[in-house]
Amino acid sequence: MGAEFYSQYQAVRDQSVNICEPLEIEDYLIQPMEDASPPKWHLAHVTWFFETFLLKPFSPRYKVFSEPFEVLFNSYYNGVGPQHPRGLRGTLSRPTVQQVLDYRAHVDHHMAILLNENMSEQASIRTTLGIHHEQQHQELLFTDIKYNLGNNPLHPCYHNTLTREKKSLMEMTFSEFAGGIYEIGNNLVEDFAFDNESPRHEVLVSDFCLANRLVTNAEYMEFVNDDGYNRPELWLSDAWSMLSKLGENRWQVPLYWHIGEDGVEEYTLSGLSPIMSEEPVCHVSAYEADAYARWKGYRLPTEIEWEISAQDQAVSGNFSDSEQYHPVPATKARLDSLFGNLWEWTSSSYAPYPGFTPFEGQLGEYNGKFMANQLVLRGGSCVTPPGHIRASYRNFFYPLDRWQFSGIRLVSDG
Repeated sequence: MGAEFYSQYQAVRDQSVNICEPLEIEDYLIQPMEDASPPKWHLAHVTWFFETFLLKPFSPRYKVFSEPFEVLFNSYYNGVGPQHPRGLRGTLSRPTVQQVLDYRAHVDHHMAILLNENMSEQASIRTTLGIHHEQQHQELLFTDIKYNLGNNPLHPCYHNTLTREKKSLMEMTFSEFAGGIYEIGNNLVEDFAFDNESPRHEVLVSDFCLANRLVTNAEYMEFVNDDGYNRPELWLSDAWSMLSKLGENRWQVPLYWHIGEDGVEEYTLSGLSPIMSEEPVCHVSAYEADAYARWKGYRLPTEIEWEISAQDQAVSGNFSDSEQYHPVPATKARLDSLFGNLWEWTSSSYAPYPGFTPFEGQLGEYNGKFMANQLVLRGGSCVTPPGHIRASYRNFFYPLDRWQFSGIRLVSDG
């Protein structure tokens, strides 16, 4: 593999630590909800991945850093062994942050030896998977840090890098796509892809028209002002039932919006600030996205329609390297920001493609076992690492989740 592969590995490893650099030591432990993990746990888990799936099977002389870590930082791999309960990750005051950083250094040292040896094809495949797995957790670091700080009454700033410039609202138009037989998915031959993106296969679609940009804050505020959160005819049955059970915590606006006497503010990773009307609405669930689309007389795209629209586009946009960590307004008149900015909800259930084959062995638990009760999101976001996204990439979350950087793109039938 040599120096180039190790350089790629180490750059990704360093970036995870860099993301945490603005944090205070107290921030590393907080778990604000069960679905969000403490930064310390993320840093340890991605290290556990390399230790478990690379060093233990491919480095015969390797000795694990700490046997208890094999349980504490196993996420959901039942084939590997037991796990510490997900909802209790924030109770682990020990190991300390420094011990976790020592764990990372230990594993990186031994990975350097392995990567500079004549690695097997399987070890190379697993290392590449581990790199992309760590990039996924880098995005989760941003989302979980934001949920932690954004729910703190002090609304502390993570990193004051956001620059905003008021721009004219780009008119929403729709691009027409002819129905027919298309190919989607990834053939896993050229560059890396996750197993859930394959195999490439034919699909039949009808004519459709996709919006050129995401729905904005101003447009979503019209839905809020029209009592959209309290109109049952706009909401799916499960969504309305969920809203009814929330009681005094019932949703009335997107996550991180704060409506006060002086207007509407939203929490960003640069702190609390007035909402910008032309920016895409962010941190909405699939339930909210679907209700808005229904209110507007449109619908959400299927993942097939989204991928067909994106296949011929360059993979460029507002990713984490911009250090904005927030969506930016549309700048193009035609199909703006299909990549980056915000993950875009689709109406498609997260299910296997025809002929789907999971990764071999214990890594088969990576994606396949989650193919139930979730919806697909496409395109990446402003906290997705650059180079980590492609047209075939399938993200997935439950329809009520909204702490991810997710937004709305509309579609109509042709």
